[in-house]
This record gives sequence, structure tokens and C-alpha cells, in this order.
Amino acid sequence: MCGRFNLYSNIDILLDQFELINGDMFEILPRFNIAPSQDVLAVIEGEDGRRGGYLRWGLIPSWANDPKIGYKMINARAETIHEKPSFKRLLARRRCLVIADGFYEWKKDGNKKQPFHIFLKDKQPFAFAGLWDRWIQAGEIIQTCTIITTEANELMADIHDRMPVILTKESERQWLDRKIQDEDQLKSLLIPYDSTAMDIYPISEFVNSPRNEGIEILNSL
Repeated sequence: MCGRFNLYSNIDILLDQFELINGDMFEILPRFNIAPSQDVLAVIEGEDGRRGGYLRWGLIPSWANDPKIGYKMINARAETIHEKPSFKRLLARRRCLVIADGFYEWKKDGNKKQPFHIFLKDKQPFAFAGLWDRWIQAGEIIQTCTIITTEANELMADIHDRMPVILTKESERQWLDRKIQDEDQLKSLLIPYDSTAMDIYPISEFVNSPRNEGIEILNSL
């Protein structure tokens, strides 16, 4: 699964790497402990190019009666998104990138869980594959997203059996391309990232509480 991540790259790097055309319309503050129900930086393909903005993490389907369902929908399994009512229609029409510099996962060690920081070896920001939706009720509008997960690669397998889908540059392009709606083609992009391009190290339990923030979270043990 993916339940916590970080994003601290300079806005100029993000604008260039993800080809955003509206960088003057939002602010990016360094975050080291992003948690479900918080706002995350996402990218969608607009009529005139890629646009960045914030979505609440935890998908609320447009048809939901209670927005609290979002707390249970922070992740979507790649293997079943074409079947689940909450995700099936979004796969064709509402795909997004969720931007990160790294993410966290916990390995069970007896009665304890050891947190790890996982990132790309080149230390560049990257994109999770995501889906988004818009919930409207009684004049209230909430735009939310979920992060898609897949089976773990060799790096992650010793820690957890799932990992977030990290897209390559080419798969980012296809994922955002609104002309592509074929389920098989889209699902072919939702595969484990190359483990040789990733790195990992243990960090302190300070990350366990989403109330804790700061670059010290990234300190290695």
C-alpha cells in the first residue's frame, strides 16, 4: 500500500520535469510527512497542456452519500480497478499523476514496525499513478484522488507485498493522454517500478505520527 509520502523539490524543478503550464496559480511548500485526508499535488492533462493543483488524498466517488468514505479509499489495486464501481469509470476519464520525492513503508519486526524511506537513486521527483473524482453535494465541492498500488518489486518485497505504481516518463505521457481509454493498454502501465533504479534506508519512528513534520524525518538510522 501507500499511506505516507513526501514532496520537497523546488517548484522550478517540478514545473520543468512535469511540464506544468500553470505554475503561477499554486504554491508548493516542502512536506515531509504527507498523510491521507491531506491535500497532495496532482497533475492532469487539460485542453492546453498539463496543469498542476491540489486534490484531497482519499477518493470520494461522485455518487457517494457520505464523504467519509474517502478515508477508506487512499489506494486502488491495479489488478481490480477495471472492476470496482468506484474506479472503473475513472480509469477511462479521470487519471492523474500524484507527485512525490519519496514514500514510506513499514516492515514488521516482531511486535514493532520499522519505517523505511524509499526514493529514486537519482533523487529526482517522480509520479504515482492516480485517479481523481469530483464530489458535489449541497453546494459543497470536494476534489479527491487515490494512489494506485501494484505488487512489490524486488527492493520492496522484503518489507511489504504491495507498492505504489511509479510511472516512467513514457508511461506518464500515456497515463495522462485522454485519447487513450483502452483498459488493457492502461493497465499495462501499472507495473512495479525497476528496483535497480530505487533506493531505501531505515528511518526513525518519528515519521509514525502524521503530526510530525520536518526534514529530520529523512535522517537515516
